[in-house]
Amino acid sequence: MSDKKNIRGSKAILKYARLSPTKARLIARQVQGMNAELALASLEFTPNKAAKAIYKTLASAIANGGYEATNVIVESCRVDKASVLRRFMPRARGRATPIRKPMAHIYVEVAEAPKKDSKDSKKKDNKMKTKEKVK
Repeated sequence: MSDKKNIRGSKAILKYARLSPTKARLIARQVQGMNAELALASLEFTPNKAAKAIYKTLASAIANGGYEATNVIVESCRVDKASVLRRFMPRARGRATPIRKPMAHIYVEVAEAPKKDSKDSKKKDNKMKTKEKVK
C-alpha cells in the first residue's frame, strides 16, 4: 500500500446515517460539481433530512483540507447503501410485519478550483470587443 496523500483535495465520510440512500442521492447529485460555497448555501435551505447530513459532511471535508469554501469545488458526492435496521410492527391476529429503516454512507470529496489565467480572460475580452465592433 502506498502512503500517497491526495494533494489536490480532501474528503469526508459519514457512515451509518439513518436516512434513505435513494432520497439522499437526489440531493447529492444536485451538489456534485458545484462551488462549495454555493453548495453549502443551497443545502442549508433545502428542507430535507438528507440535506442536513450532506451539509455537515461537506463542511467537514472543507475543514479537513484547510480550505475556504469560496476556493473549493465539490469533486464528488456519493451516497452508498449501508445496513438496514429491521423492526417489526404488530398487526391483526397475532401477526407482525417488518419495517425497514435504511441507513446510508455519505462520501464527499472536494478539491481546489482551478485558477483562471489572466491571459485567457484578456483574450475573451478582446473577442467581445471585436464582436461589438462588427455589430
